[in-house]
Formats: sequence, C-alpha cells, structure tokens
Amino acid sequence: MDFSYPNVLKLFEQHLDPKRGESASFLLWYLENYFRLDHVDAVDAICDQPGDKGIDGIVVDDQLQVIYVFQARLYQNNSGTVGDSPLQTFAGTLLQLKDKETITRLIESAGDAEVAALIRRLELTEKISEYEIVGEFLTNRAIDSNGTAYLSSAPQISFIGPDKLGSTYISNLRDQAIQKETVFDVSLFQVTEYIADDSHKALIVPIRARDLLKLDGISNQSIFNFNVRGPLGSTNVNKDIAASVRDSNLHKMFPLLHNGVTIIAGEMDVSAEQLKINDYFVVNGCQSLTMFDKNEDDITDGLYVLAKFVQVDPFSPLAKMITEYSNNQNGVKARDFKANSSTQIRLKNEFQGLYAGQYSYSVKRGEETEPGVTITNEDAGLYLMAFDLKEPWATHRRYQVFDDKHAQLFARPSVTADRIVMLQMIKEEIDKISEGQDENTLFWKYRLTRYLMLYLIREILESDEQGLEIIRTPGNMTRIESERRRFQECIRTLLRDLVLDLNAEVKDEGENFDYRGKLRDEAWVKAICKQALVSYNKLVARRHVESFAEQWQSQGKNCYGQS
Repeated sequence: MDFSYPNVLKLFEQHLDPKRGESASFLLWYLENYFRLDHVDAVDAICDQPGDKGIDGIVVDDQLQVIYVFQARLYQNNSGTVGDSPLQTFAGTLLQLKDKETITRLIESAGDAEVAALIRRLELTEKISEYEIVGEFLTNRAIDSNGTAYLSSAPQISFIGPDKLGSTYISNLRDQAIQKETVFDVSLFQVTEYIADDSHKALIVPIRARDLLKLDGISNQSIFNFNVRGPLGSTNVNKDIAASVRDSNLHKMFPLLHNGVTIIAGEMDVSAEQLKINDYFVVNGCQSLTMFDKNEDDITDGLYVLAKFVQVDPFSPLAKMITEYSNNQNGVKARDFKANSSTQIRLKNEFQGLYAGQYSYSVKRGEETEPGVTITNEDAGLYLMAFDLKEPWATHRRYQVFDDKHAQLFARPSVTADRIVMLQMIKEEIDKISEGQDENTLFWKYRLTRYLMLYLIREILESDEQGLEIIRTPGNMTRIESERRRFQECIRTLLRDLVLDLNAEVKDEGENFDYRGKLRDEAWVKAICKQALVSYNKLVARRHVESFAEQWQSQGKNCYGQS
C-alpha cells in the first residue's frame, strides 16, 4: 500500500468531497477498514470541522467500555517524519475529555461545532467515569525517534502510521480469480443484443450445457465468487434440474422449464459464429451448473440453456445490483445478500490469514467447506448477540442477524476473527456440558439455554481482571494453541460451578416450568443470571472455588510448569 501523497488519495477517492477535507476522508477510510464500522456509523463518528477543538472523530465501544478519540494528519510533503510535537498537542487535546467537568467545559466552549453535538449524542459525560480514553493519531508519515520516545510516556496514545496501516490491513474484496477465455459456438442461433451505453451491454442466446461446463472455475467454485450462494444441495429446485438433465426427452424443453444462467464479463466479443468472454463470473445459475457438473454423463448435445451475458466490471456497483436482482429461483435470504458485504468478506479474509486449517468462516449457504472448524456467520452473529449485546433472550430471532442488527453485531472494531474464535470455543464447552446433564434435560437441550450461558460467562469474565483482558484482546489467547487449551480448561471449570447453581434455580421453578417462554423473557433471564452470579461470587469470596484469574494462573502452571 502506498501512503505517499498524492498516491494515498487513491485509497479513499470514493470519500473525497469538496465539503470533506482530505484528512477527514483518510479517517473515514480508516474507520471503515480498520475499525470495521458501517459507512453511516463511520461518517457519524467524524467531526473534522473548524472549532472542533483538535478532535477529528470519536467512536465509543460500549462492549469494551472504551472511548476512542482520533486526530488525523495527512501530510503532502513525503520527506518528513512525525516527532513529539504533534503528539504532545494531541495529548493536550485528550485532556479535554478527562472527566465530566472538562467535557462539560469543552461542550460549552465549542458552541455549535460538530464536536459538541457528537459528544452529546455519544453521551460522553455519562460514560466518562466508567470508560477508558484511548487516543489514536492517524497519519501517512512514519514516526521518528523523538515521537517514539514520547509515546513511551503517553500510553493513552496509539500511533497509526504507514507501517501499522500496512501490516494490519485486511482486504474487504474477494480474491479476483482470473478465468481463462472461453469461446461459445452461437452459429445456430441469432444473438439478441441490448446496448445500455458505451460500456455496458447484454447478450442473450441459448448455449449448449456441455459448452457451459468448459467455463473456468467450476471445479474450485471460483466462478461463483460473486454469486450470493454456493451449491445448495438437494433443494426442490435442484432436484427438478437434475431430473430434467437425466431425462433426455426433456432436453429440448430445458430453456422452457428453467430460468437459465446470468454471466457477467469484463470483456465480450461476438460474431455470427462465436462469442468470446474474459474476466467472467456466474452471478445466477450456480445451481444449474452444479447439477450439470454432477450429471455430466447424462447431458446430450440437444440440452441448451438460455444464457444472458452482461458486459460490466465484476467489481462495480452495477455488477452487485445485477447479482442481487437476478437471484430469484431458490429463495434468497437476507444472509445471502450480506455474503458479499465488505464486513463479511473482511472477516472471512481475516480467518484465512490467521486460522487457515484451524477455523474457517462461512459467509454464504452452500459454499465449499474449508479445513478446520467451520463457523458460519449466522452462528457468529448469535454468539455476538448473546455475548456482546447481552441479549440472549433475543437469539430466537435469527433473522435479525442479517437484518436490522447486522451492523450493530458485526460492524464494530472489536469484532474480529479472534473474537469469533473465542466465542466458538466458549460455545463448544457450553454444548459439551449441556449435553452431559441428567436433570432438567429439556432445559439444557433447548438452544436458547446455550446463549443464556454465553451471556452469563460474559458477565463473569468482565468482572474479573484476567477475564476482561481476554475479552479486550482475545487474539493473545486464540492465536496460540497452548493458550486456547488453557482457556478451554478454565471455561470448563467455570461452567461446572455455574451449572450446579442453575440447576438449583430451575428446580425451584417447579415441574410446570415454562422454560421456552422464560428464556425469551428479558426480565427472567437477567434475574436468574444475577442470582447465579451472586452465588458464584460468594463461592469465590469464601474460597470454595477459584476465581477465573486464579484458574488462569493455575492452568498456566500446569501447562508451562511455572513456579
């Protein structure tokens, strides 16, 4: 990545606007790509206008109880470095948010400036006593020795320069597989051409199914990268497609029975005899091509498919619109449309970079399974709903994960592959201990009970110094196999104690206990978790059980032979 000026502007040229400064555009790009904020939330976090008291943006993470304050400097002179002077100035800026009194004075002195409105909207005066302030100095220059020396005495400031930006960047784009040129024989039919403008056109023509199987990327699924779903298996639609393929009497009728395929291509060249395409992807027709591939021996030369070829840049907004609008055969769900969102692709890429062969992240139905433990983005969303949003009673509304709660669940700086792996590990231990219960069995088999436990684990961990550290920086644990085993053993021990208390609480509810209704009742869930937490804390206080921090230390001795 090139952070020299003016090349750096290419990174965020979509954000540049006469009414938004270059530094603010730089910060907006950073918030979207590194803090993983939704575009609207990122825009709302910025206050880079005159009178904003040296504050360019503020983000509040209520889960981690951290207030991030940003100052962005985009330098046009590429020869300089950042010394201690701008960092000292930024430290002075942060003092304006030291406590409720200084924040109140800042609001009063800022008047109508954007920073005052942003502070009010984020309710900083109410949160400052409980939250930690972290300053991030964002720039396209490297830091010099004076700046580095100053940072050693200013732990509240993080320097985000070219080195940090380059090493921590995770793309939100899919790998662009280069598909080889494919040529189709169109001599038997007249090609229908529709020209939208100088750069975009569509061609519609029947294509032999056998010729479609020559498309590059079917075997490794790369041709379907832009499709909202992978192969869906034995759906009714796919069974009908397979039946039509196996019955040679229906081959001539195939274009009448099925919708066909839509292929977007960066380049197309058509003549009376042949059609050539390059840089192509199938955005509708994954199920048909997959069924053709599985039943290739049954395909005859008489089986044609109605194909629509659209000349468009596969990475353009128009290509995305074509993908969404053309998918109407197998029912498309909200999850399918989120599969191509920058939030989900970035997480998938992060999993591939950090946990290849150990954990994989599935973002769409039917995609090819990767080695390791597979975590679907739907499951991850439910984990986050119970653990981060602390709403286990709402996890039966799975549709919300990809609907109105998607940004709230996923588009936050703390939602990383590390965090999702941590939650998967906790959930696995919860599943194991739940399946081993021989009393209140219906309660423990019920799915919402597992999310109640995830919520209760969160409550305990965040009240423990060591547990809170893991919540805030899960990667320090999840990226090391021995540390993962250490964490799992601690969670296992913790769950054994909690299960005893919960079983007692459930038993007190009586034989006609409506666990299905109660687990959807926010007040009941909070009350029973509070009771379990009080019981657990009493056991810890009386030294009947170890705290999580003590368990962590004990497991460390067991794992590493520490004295």
